[in-house]
Amino acid sequence: MKKPLNENREWYVVDLEGRILGRAATEISKRLMGKHKATFSRNLDFGDYVVGINAEKIVLSGNKIDQKQYHKHTGYIGNLKTKTVKELLDKYPEKVIQHAVNGMLPKNKLRGNMLKRFKIYAGDVHPHQNVQLTKIT
Repeated sequence: MKKPLNENREWYVVDLEGRILGRAATEISKRLMGKHKATFSRNLDFGDYVVGINAEKIVLSGNKIDQKQYHKHTGYIGNLKTKTVKELLDKYPEKVIQHAVNGMLPKNKLRGNMLKRFKIYAGDVHPHQNVQLTKIT
């Protein structure tokens, strides 16, 4: 069985401007897991690095921008915090995509390392200019 090595990992860039949230998240999660490779194995991590840019310009279909809500409970009675996608996109646009990709990754010990390889930025400027990036269309 082949062992995962860091030398084989490629870097991909995804421009999220005008893309639908769910469709972009599936493509990103597929690259993070390594499902696009012939050496894919569920118990090993062969995934690549993914850089997401223009997170603030993501699109949601239908009325999800006003109706979809994210819930967070602080642990105290009556402290259920609720925010809509519109509020979250205005303040933290990276968290919306991070949450969508997180839900599409496997729920096991490999998930943390996969999420560490996902870099998301609100604008089109990112610190990974010196790495050779392949664009995902």
